[in-house]
Amino acid sequence: MIPPSFIQDLLARADIVELVGRHVQLKKSGANYMGLCPFHGEKSPSFSVSPTKQFYYCFGCHASGDALRFLTEYAGMSFTEAVHDLAQQVGLQVPEDDADPRDKERAKALKAKQATLSDVLAKAAKHYYEQLKTSERAKSYLQGRGLSGEICRRFRIGYAPPGWKGLASVFPSYDDPLLVESGLVIVQGEGEDAAAQKRYDRFRDRIMFPIRSVQGEVIGFGGRVLDQGQPKYLNSPETPVFSKGRELYGLYEARAAIRDKGYALVVEGYMDVVALAQHGLPNAVATLGTACTADHVHKLVRHTERIVFSFDGDAAGRRAAARALEAALPHASDTRSIKFLFLPPEHDPDSYIREHGSAAFEACVEQAVPLSRQFVEQAAEGCELDTAEGRARLLTQARSLWEALPDGALRRQLLRELAERTHLAESDLLDLWRPAASGRTTHRAGPPDDTPWGPPHDEPSGMHDSGPGPDPGRASSDWQGAGSQPTGRRGGEGWRGRGRWRRGDADIPMPTTPRRAPASPPDNALRMLLAHSEWWAALSAPDHQLLHELPAPHGELFTWLERHLEHHGPAPWAELSAALGGHDQADFATRLMSAVAAGEEPQLEDLQRVLQQLWIDELSRRSQALIAAAASDPAALQQLRQTHEELARLKAALRGATPPAGGSGG
Repeated sequence: MIPPSFIQDLLARADIVELVGRHVQLKKSGANYMGLCPFHGEKSPSFSVSPTKQFYYCFGCHASGDALRFLTEYAGMSFTEAVHDLAQQVGLQVPEDDADPRDKERAKALKAKQATLSDVLAKAAKHYYEQLKTSERAKSYLQGRGLSGEICRRFRIGYAPPGWKGLASVFPSYDDPLLVESGLVIVQGEGEDAAAQKRYDRFRDRIMFPIRSVQGEVIGFGGRVLDQGQPKYLNSPETPVFSKGRELYGLYEARAAIRDKGYALVVEGYMDVVALAQHGLPNAVATLGTACTADHVHKLVRHTERIVFSFDGDAAGRRAAARALEAALPHASDTRSIKFLFLPPEHDPDSYIREHGSAAFEACVEQAVPLSRQFVEQAAEGCELDTAEGRARLLTQARSLWEALPDGALRRQLLRELAERTHLAESDLLDLWRPAASGRTTHRAGPPDDTPWGPPHDEPSGMHDSGPGPDPGRASSDWQGAGSQPTGRRGGEGWRGRGRWRRGDADIPMPTTPRRAPASPPDNALRMLLAHSEWWAALSAPDHQLLHELPAPHGELFTWLERHLEHHGPAPWAELSAALGGHDQADFATRLMSAVAAGEEPQLEDLQRVLQQLWIDELSRRSQALIAAAASDPAALQQLRQTHEELARLKAALRGATPPAGGSGG
């Protein structure tokens, strides 16, 4: 975990004007600097950068934050990546006291190697770009595909000429091991004797598409033949800087357009991305000759809440869509829109937009299939729904897909639809799937029993729920219905039977007031910070980031609160309520605050404990993702170990009722 004190020192040393100025043209305007906002399209500057406050703010789209937030929002970095990137810029070493010294040395060596390989690849990209200018054959091919010189410049498209050792004239030593490690040169023959080895360029007589990281560094290439040779496309191999399962072609170039258009379009080929950009749809990205992965989707949702996958309408396209659906399901929150576009079998995006134009293609995007419909259609594939056997097969195929969804309204609606299609009651379907559902934990569960701003301690947790019985999206163990015996309550309290509650030796009738949903950790954190907005400054930067990234409505309200505090300072809830005004989530915030019982007065320690619970939930989700990657990625295995250690520390701190040292999490 990165200590919060280091984050504060890092932000104090950074110059936000210099950082933002590398990406936005800024001009002095009074005490601040102004420029065109990089987060939305505009013609008049409304983006302000304050050197005294070390803060940026857009008066148009209301984007705001410090240097780290700019890197996460604009460059698409994770918080940890942003910290390391900014630390490198200001000459600081990120402390990682809990890491093994040998691991730190390996990480340092890997980072140095990655920087060196990126330099090698950038030099090769420049060479290929220059070669395109001298090749009439390559230029003629690209013009025949409808590409302009401007588009080729934007994507730095190049050409690798024929010849086995074209790069020998580019690099001082063709025997340099870095050329092999970067994937530019292939070596045949074994042993250390260079004379016995055959070296030659991997890419020859191909149109070259540089693959750039979201920071703009060249990390690999895709090469397309000009004629009918095979393979049609040739990608760089896996290297320390390039992994096909994690990178997206065109994301660096598409970032601003994704924000402007409000969605990312995911296609299958390099030429699709470039052709779409040529015809006015520059918000497209492509997977790199591999199926869409969860890493791809995770990278995209850092930039947008709306994703449209585009596939050919043939069998191969349907198979690709099935894999994309599986990758997208864990990220299909109630606030995100994920759709699937199927073109006619004879077309791909490149050919369709060239034949029919951008308006026709955008009309297809508008008619894209929502994830919920694709989910049901994929589950029902090959099933005869007029027979009991076919309906049973549908449920078998749907189960793993449904379990991958995060808890929420979408998951529960799909459960209902699956039950209706298979002629079952929801409760029967839930009973059928209960063994798999019982292990799920979500933010719906209330905070720890001894958290002051949680469900009142003199009532069983089940009596807070708003529904008449077990919730189809929740674990059965979360529900404390009639006759159940909650454990771990204080003072020997427990549920005695329908309508009665035991306290000590007395049986007390329960009041017959309507049941209400238990307060979740996000609810409690928001309540406390709206009631005591001055506590925001006491939280660490990772805590801020965690709260910002919560799903709507909580994340939106935390973002609004931070912006309000920056411009107006701390204020009581009465003033904040008035300032919320026409905010989309104003009603939610008002209802949340009106539910606070009279006399309830939280302390800062209560907020820290709620944040501990949020970090436990967040790290648990990260752990599940790392488990899947650890089998083939040593770095993921190391991250998994550190995540488990941090989880254990947080859980121990939560049980001990003391905030963990160094902040709530991260």
